[in-house]
Amino acid sequence: MFPALFALIFLGFPIAFSLLAVAVVFGIYVFGDAAFFQFIQKIEDVASNFVLAAVPLFVFMGSMLERSGIAEQLFGAVHLWTKRLPGGLAIGTIIMCIIFAASTGVIGATETVVGLLAIPAMMRHKYSNSLISGTICAGGSLGTIIPPSVVVVVMGPIANVSIGSLMVAMIFPGLILSALYIVYIVILCLVSPTAGPRPGPDPNEPSFTEKLLITAKALVPPLVMIFAVLGSIMLGWAAPTEAAGLGAFGALLLTVLYGRFTFKSFWEALIKTLVITSMIMFILMAGSLYTGVFVGNGGMSLMRDLLETLDVGYWGLLAIFLGLIFIAGFFLEWISILLIFLPIFMPFVRAMGMDPVWFCMLVLIMIQTSYLTPPMAPAIFYLRGVAPPEITLRQMYAGVTPFIAIQVIALVIVAAFPEVALWLPEQILGFR
Repeated sequence: MFPALFALIFLGFPIAFSLLAVAVVFGIYVFGDAAFFQFIQKIEDVASNFVLAAVPLFVFMGSMLERSGIAEQLFGAVHLWTKRLPGGLAIGTIIMCIIFAASTGVIGATETVVGLLAIPAMMRHKYSNSLISGTICAGGSLGTIIPPSVVVVVMGPIANVSIGSLMVAMIFPGLILSALYIVYIVILCLVSPTAGPRPGPDPNEPSFTEKLLITAKALVPPLVMIFAVLGSIMLGWAAPTEAAGLGAFGALLLTVLYGRFTFKSFWEALIKTLVITSMIMFILMAGSLYTGVFVGNGGMSLMRDLLETLDVGYWGLLAIFLGLIFIAGFFLEWISILLIFLPIFMPFVRAMGMDPVWFCMLVLIMIQTSYLTPPMAPAIFYLRGVAPPEITLRQMYAGVTPFIAIQVIALVIVAAFPEVALWLPEQILGFR
């Protein structure tokens, strides 16, 4: 089944149709007409999973926030404080990505909006194109590991792990990764000042009090959004789906308050939500059929026998799983990776005594790494769509390479110290 699936993917067939075709052909070959009863059950399982109702709500929230004016205000406020630092515009861009990612939960929305705002500013101040590229791609991809995240909403049901505990567990790994990004930018611009030149004195620079007022005005709306979604989950006031509903309503309300609401933009947000949600749900359904046939055909038993024969132990098994996800990230998008590998890996993860929440955090970091890694590199494709022609593809690849290395460092930290991910869920939720 795996060679057939990857052959179809390499031939250019969409992942959903590839999964579906392999599932149907092998299902009928092995189970005959009985396969259709299994397919109906799997489709019903996906369609009736109420947790997945959070997906369209988060996508709608991100779509409306793109139009709300929050990003422009954040951009100006953050850079007031960081522009005097080495690589200050790049540092401010990372901070803005953190806040915007925590407000939207949608990866592409963060990178596109931040890229449109930050690229002209950094180019105007003569930043190197490679640093611009790496900063936008790495910062935009933080939507994978900064809660709330659509990736986690999909991951939770697949891995049979609480979405709430995953969202809380993401906080420290996401902040550590962001801090490593900032440290790298500072060191690079200290060693090579031409990579991120500091601006000269600004005679029109606001006073300290004015800076505080501008910052408060820019930060209050996204902080309200973050509390509405994450705070309600952490305090036990709302389930993830209910929190997503609060976030969607908040995004709509903010768009109205900022005077950006039009029926045209509302309709466009609805259409975008429908298209993205349909894509995600169709792939989920196809992946569920594929996994069902794989398990029913003895795939899990074969995997178990193979791993027992290899006898690689706890860390060896973890390295194999993460290595497969990393390689798959070269040519598959995140949802395909989750659907193909997580249902197969999770029984072995639990059998080996690994904490499933901790393992999911490692998977998220690997997925984010693959988000930056060629040749698939969705982050590069998003950047290509908003970057001017002066920034070449070669400069983009050169820019993301150091950030890929930083991802690996963050992975090692979380792998070596599981409490980085597990301590906060235990303290806030009382469970993992």
